[in-house]
Amino acid sequence: MIINGVVLFAVLEADLGPHRVVGRFRLLRPVVTAAAIVPFFAKGLVTEGAGLALEIAGVLAGLLCGLLAARAMEVYRSPRTGRPVSRAAWGYAAVWITVIGARAAFSYGSVHWFPTQLASWMAGHRISGDALTDALLLMAVTMMLTRTASLAAGARAVLTRDPATAA
Repeated sequence: MIINGVVLFAVLEADLGPHRVVGRFRLLRPVVTAAAIVPFFAKGLVTEGAGLALEIAGVLAGLLCGLLAARAMEVYRSPRTGRPVSRAAWGYAAVWITVIGARAAFSYGSVHWFPTQLASWMAGHRISGDALTDALLLMAVTMMLTRTASLAAGARAVLTRDPATAA
């Protein structure tokens, strides 16, 4: 739940609204956040079997959700400064809230609603609790970093369209 809250707060605080400056700090903050979260919460990545497949699925889900969120954000040149800025509205927030809400509901449900069924499924597929934790962590971090890479690419595209007007 801590990861869910940190990621949701950091992304919405940085992105929601018009004319959000795309600068070094905004692009580096998610990388620093990921670098702080992963070593603290990762249990040790699985390198084989269904656990590895689950972790890869987490990365792919994070990539797809990050791309979906990025499509809901516009990067453009500020008419005042000529620098790249972004705009994200409620559609963008809805993507993040839905994805992180679903992750939080799954985390809560795994303890309170369906622990027996989940344990049976994990045992049947030889998936450890650590692999499940890591898959959820990788999903969150990949989504956040995909959004950051998309934001950086958008800013770069804005600057290369007409570099003479950049301040």
